[in-house]
Amino acid sequence: MSEEHQSGGFDPLEYAVSVGYSKAELQSVPEGVVCRGCGNPTALAEFRQGETVLDLGSGSGLDAFLAAERVGSTGRVIGVDSSEETVAKATAHATAGGYANVVFKTGQMDHLALEDESVDVAISNCVINYAADKEATFKELFRCLRPGGRILVSDLLVEGEFSQEALQDPLWGDWLARASGKREYLSAMAAAGFRQVEILAEGAFPMAELDPRLRGRIVSIKVRARK
Repeated sequence: MSEEHQSGGFDPLEYAVSVGYSKAELQSVPEGVVCRGCGNPTALAEFRQGETVLDLGSGSGLDAFLAAERVGSTGRVIGVDSSEETVAKATAHATAGGYANVVFKTGQMDHLALEDESVDVAISNCVINYAADKEATFKELFRCLRPGGRILVSDLLVEGEFSQEALQDPLWGDWLARASGKREYLSAMAAAGFRQVEILAEGAFPMAELDPRLRGRIVSIKVRARK
């Protein structure tokens, strides 16, 4: 999840390891870029040298920097985030770390300032769950991908019912109101045109530890699909 959902006592490095990042990966990126997500989409992407990668909801740049190392100097990574402040921080990290093949841009996930069929791989880490219109977001990703391109997503979905108190919570309420179930989420991908939609991993997310009022079930899911 985004940095704003971090709380006191939270150890970002320890958490990152728990959701799939290796210590070696975390030590290879600039200090201060590790934030809360719900998986490691770069571990699923099988990047190739020279590919162009889109990181949707790039935050402070963790996944973008890991992708940059794997596509090499002939490749390119474009990070897109809705926060100008976050994009400025990520850009500063890229400059300080010498990541010449990474650029960060401000933008909305359902209206990307990218050309049609301009990227080979799109990744996203716990961001599409915030979209009010997930099908529109997946259609934008589909538009930007080249034929045969692929998308790798780590995200959170919901199952069951949540209390009215939880839905009105200032921290979680907005996300719960937008989050979707697995069938709706995968249907949005298919409706956007994606094929070979494959769930690579699925498991319960320990949301109750963060807020005991959340009585429904939060599911962590990793999905791969192709254009």
